[in-house]
Amino acid sequence: MAIVDVTVIPVGTETPSVSAYVADIQKVLKSYEEKGEIRFQLTPMNTIIEGELPKLFEVIQAMHEVPFAKGLVRVCTNIRIDDRRDITRKMEDKVDRVMSYLNK
Repeated sequence: MAIVDVTVIPVGTETPSVSAYVADIQKVLKSYEEKGEIRFQLTPMNTIIEGELPKLFEVIQAMHEVPFAKGLVRVCTNIRIDDRRDITRKMEDKVDRVMSYLNK
C-alpha cells in the first residue's frame, strides 16, 4: 500500500481559479473510491491518495487527463510517493503517529 501526494496544475486557464478543475478531478477519484480501489483526501494544496501502486499510477494518469478533457493543452502534475513495504498503514496512521509524540 502506497500513499501519494498529487498536485495537478492546469496551465493556460482563463482565470486564476482552478477550483472547477479540482472538482472534476475529485469526481474521478470518487469513482475509483466507490469501486474500493483507492482512498483519497482533498487538502487545500493537493490531494492525497492511497492504494496499490499500479492502481495509483492509473489514477494519477486519469487525474492528469482531466484538464485536457476540458480543453487545455498543457498540464503539469507533481507526484510524491511514500511506498513503505515493511508495514501496512493508512494515511491517518502517519498523522496519528506524529500526534502520539506531541501528546507525550
